[in-house]
Amino acid sequence: MDSDITGLILIGIASYLFGSVPWAFIIGRIKGIDIREHGSGNIGATNVMRVLGRKWGILCFILDFLKGLLPVLAVKIFTEAPDSLVIVAGLAVVAGHIWSVFLKFKGGKGMATGGGVLVGIAPYSFIFTGLVWIVLFYSTRYVSAASVIAAAALPVSSFVFSETGLWVLSAPFQMFLLVLAIVTIAKHHGNIGRLINGTEHKFEKKKV
Repeated sequence: MDSDITGLILIGIASYLFGSVPWAFIIGRIKGIDIREHGSGNIGATNVMRVLGRKWGILCFILDFLKGLLPVLAVKIFTEAPDSLVIVAGLAVVAGHIWSVFLKFKGGKGMATGGGVLVGIAPYSFIFTGLVWIVLFYSTRYVSAASVIAAAALPVSSFVFSETGLWVLSAPFQMFLLVLAIVTIAKHHGNIGRLINGTEHKFEKKKV
C-alpha cells in the first residue's frame, strides 16, 4: 500500500514539473520578448502564433501537446498502468501547464497539453473534439469559442463512445475527462464574458 501511494506521489510530482515547463515563455525569450506582455498575454500556442508567427506557434503547440502525451504514455508503458496512475499523471501535467511552478503558478489554458493527455487516454474523443474545434474555429475565427465548445463535447463524446463500444473507457477515466473539460472551460471564463458582450477578438495571426 505504501509503495502504491509513493508511486502516485512520485508520478504526480514528476508529471507536474514536466507540465510546468513554459514553452511559450521560453520561445518568447528566444525571440527576445516576454510573451506575457504581448498579444493576449496568455502562455500558450495561440498567443505565440499571434505574436511571433505561424512556425513558432506550431512549434509551441507541438511542445505543449507532447507535455501532455509523454507522461501518460510513459506511465502506461513502464508501469502496470492502473487507472489511478494514468489519471494522476494526466491531472498533474495539465495542472503544471496551467499553474506552472516556474511562472509563480501562472500559465496557459491547457488546450494543447490537455489534447496530448487525451490522445493517450481517449483517442477517439480527441479526434471528435478536434474536428469540433476545427469546424467552429474556421467558421467563427474565435479560438476561445471553439475551445469551450470542444471541451464541452469531450465528456459527452467519451460517454457515447463507451456506450456504443467504439472506445470503452472506465468510469474513473470518464470522470477525469469531465474534470478536464470543466477546468478548461473555467480557464476560459474571461473569454466567455467577452464573447457574451461582443468584445472578444477574432484570431488574426501575425504575417511573417
